Amino acid sequence: MWITLAFLSAALLGFYDTFKKHSLRDNAVIPILFLNTLFCALIFTPVIVMSATGHIADGSMWHVPAPEWHTHRYIIIKSLIVLSSWVLGYYAMKQLPLTIVGSINATRPVMTLVGASLIFGEDLNAWQSAGVLIAVVSLRFMSRSGRREGISFAHNRWIYCLVGAALLGAASALYDKYLMGPVDTGGLGLNKMAVQGWYNVYQCVLMGIVLAVIWWPKRRASTRFEWRWSIVFISLFLTAADFVYFYALTDPDAKIAVVSMVRRGSVVVSFMCGALMFREKNLRSKTVDLALVLAGLACLWIGSH
Repeated sequence: MWITLAFLSAALLGFYDTFKKHSLRDNAVIPILFLNTLFCALIFTPVIVMSATGHIADGSMWHVPAPEWHTHRYIIIKSLIVLSSWVLGYYAMKQLPLTIVGSINATRPVMTLVGASLIFGEDLNAWQSAGVLIAVVSLRFMSRSGRREGISFAHNRWIYCLVGAALLGAASALYDKYLMGPVDTGGLGLNKMAVQGWYNVYQCVLMGIVLAVIWWPKRRASTRFEWRWSIVFISLFLTAADFVYFYALTDPDAKIAVVSMVRRGSVVVSFMCGALMFREKNLRSKTVDLALVLAGLACLWIGSH
């Protein structure tokens, strides 16, 4: 069940990246990111309030338990990690082709795999190991395709931003496993709705501070902000993808390394949207790269059953 949820989360993430790219083209980054966090918080705030007032019963899948202060501290740390990743990733997304962004984001499971092996002692079977290996090879080919577009991975600051976002994203995935993993396996056993609901609220608060202190005083000298309806869909698809993702991690058999790898299958959706909507280049060579990604995901699927 958890592997199926991981694939569903991947599809939702692909559309999330597509709407994000559409929103960021020739637009101001910080207000879009703030609105993203605001809409996500608005989705969960009524659920938090209704849970606190008893309108959503304890035991319901939508119930958000009221965490104690020490639990809030852990969730705030998650908010800081995710928001830092988003800031770097949004700026990189604005400047780079969607197909390039997808290729580098696909390295996150490899980083997560190393961390999961070191921290949680997760072992992969032969099929899963083959899937990871194929994915690594596909990323190498994708980076070569990027060079054909004149993007030097070694000298482009937006590439560095994207790599930084990927590293922080991998750290967030490992932290999720710790937060929501069962207590008897070393996790905190936190409720998935409590984590998702409150970390979105905290992100909105943090991003509101960034907007007020950094962007608003200099808004007239920076890139102009333009409202687009795709900004709303960023939040909707992200919330849905995270909900499915968190639900998958509550399964005691779920492997964070595999879930993270499958979620990077979002590159399939973003690749297709980059080709159809944004008319990106070098699609023939990138199709071969994409086929390798699919082969890797197929190995993971077999290995997980």
